[in-house]
Formats: sequence, structure tokens, C-alpha cells
Amino acid sequence: MKLHFSGQDNLRNFKQFLSTFDTTDSSFLSISTDKKRIAVHPAYLALSAALAIKVGKDNSTITSDTPDGIQYLSQMGLYDFLSTPSPTPSSDTEQSGRYIPLRIIKTAKEQSAFIADFVPLLHLPEDQSRIVRYVIGELVRNVLEHSCSKDGAIVTARYYEKSHKVSLAICDTGIGIWHSMSKIWHPKTDLDAIKLALTPGISGTTKKEGGTFENAGAGLFYVRSIAKTTRNYFLVYSGKAEYLLYKWDKRLKLRYTADPFKEEHFATNSAPDFPGTLVALDISLDDTPEFNELLHKISTTYDEAIRERRRQKFYTPNFERSNR
Repeated sequence: MKLHFSGQDNLRNFKQFLSTFDTTDSSFLSISTDKKRIAVHPAYLALSAALAIKVGKDNSTITSDTPDGIQYLSQMGLYDFLSTPSPTPSSDTEQSGRYIPLRIIKTAKEQSAFIADFVPLLHLPEDQSRIVRYVIGELVRNVLEHSCSKDGAIVTARYYEKSHKVSLAICDTGIGIWHSMSKIWHPKTDLDAIKLALTPGISGTTKKEGGTFENAGAGLFYVRSIAKTTRNYFLVYSGKAEYLLYKWDKRLKLRYTADPFKEEHFATNSAPDFPGTLVALDISLDDTPEFNELLHKISTTYDEAIRERRRQKFYTPNFERSNR
């Protein structure tokens, strides 16, 4: 497989990035970069690391002559997944609040550690960061539960001070969204499966409307809504399908729709086949009325869900005990 990093590798240009994704030979991974400048979104790094895990570190290489780019890729931990040695040592200096290098999450403990490291990147008050922390935590938990990947989830994030924005990516090499949703809903294509996954109330574990208390089917909807409200991009890539939410046009009234295809977006079912799932988004951290209102709505829903789970736990009969 072959990938190429350029100087414009942001979420908006993910389609162009995939045009360089050559899957002809899946026994190796070769990454090349532009010679003058590279600017690589965490999504590209997470996908590259996932592919490197799939083919093996010894079969994964990168060729780059861009000094600044080499420093960035080393800092973000990409060389740890490749056989190519890093030309420059990575540094953990002032890492907190700035970036989270690529890491693998397999357990609940590792998930909690990632969320704890992610919070400082938000640069938000406690009441706001609590909600974003919950949404991202649910997203990571769902990946771990539904991907069926023995390699866990690959995560990375970065805070951009100039634009006051944080970018996050979560990737796995599991069964993909289509296989996950097919257990219950039987979507025809990868894109149909992504549409189901992005629709609130639809869960891959039950046909019960609204999902279950443990899986409300709203995690990706919340993530999509946060990206939209902060006028940013949101991406899902799985199998042969790519869904990219475009920026909300602030000249229009902000509305949330359950159907992701009714949003301004790009979608295709002809992308290079990726046996896994990549979810990525950007979040602007500016204090706006729209952002505050959305966080309040999510907070209300989340708090009610927690209370309902506790009620269910309290009232659920213990048949094993009663039959003794």
C-alpha cells in the first residue's frame, strides 16, 4: 500500500488524500511526502498507523526530506509504527495541552488515561469540558466495543493555538461499520452503514428504537453536531465509503437533523477499501451561544441517561438471588 503526505492534508482535502492511497499490494506500507512542506491532520496519522499495524512494523516505511515535517511526524509518534528510524528524537517537552502522540487503546483504563490527557487540549471551563469529555469518551468506548479489533483503537489529537481549535482522530483495523451494523440492520453498502451509524436512535446491537441504555446510538450524532456547531469538518471512513460533513454556513439558521445526508456533505461509496473505521473531527473552542446551547442540551440528555441507568440498576430483579 502507498500513501502520500502533502502540504494541505486537512479534513477538507481527505478525498484528495485518498486519491494517493494505492491498495494494490497490501503486504507493505510505503509513505512518501512532499519535499517542500507537509501539514498532516491527526486523521492521516491515525490511518497510517492503523495500516502499519495491519501489515507489520517491519513492512512499513516512510521517505521524507522535509525537516519541519520530519520533526512533526516524530513528535506525533508516527515513526514508532514504522521500520524507518526517526531522524530526530521526539520530545515530550510541554506536551500537555498541546498534543497527544499516536497511542493504542485496548482497555477501559487506557481509555480513561487518554480522556484525562485530552481534556487539557480543550482549554475550556470545567462545565464545558465535562460534556466534550463525555462525548469523546463514548466515541472511543464504542470503537473498542464494536470494532472487534484485536489491535484496539489508535488515537491522536492536537491543539492549534492560532486557530483555537483541537483536532482528534480515532481509527481501528476491525470489522468496519458495515459488518457491525449488518448484525441487526443489513445495510446494502458501506455508505448505507455509515448513514445508519450517524443516525441517532440507531444502534448496531439492537433494533429497539433509541438503542439501549448502554448504547443509545447517539454518540456519533453528538460528535457530528459539535463539529457542525463550531463550523468545522467531521469525517467517517470505513470500507469503501467516506462521509465528510462540510462547514455550517453561518448565514443560514443552525438546525440539527437526524439524517446525515440532509446536511451539507460529501459522500462516496467508491473510496479505496479500508478494512476498519476512521472517525475524525475538528472542534473550534470559541465561546459562542450556539456552542453553549448544544453543550447544555447534551448535558441534559447525558444526566438523564445516567439517572435512568441507575434506576434500571436499582429496580432490576436479581433472579439468581430470589431463586436460592
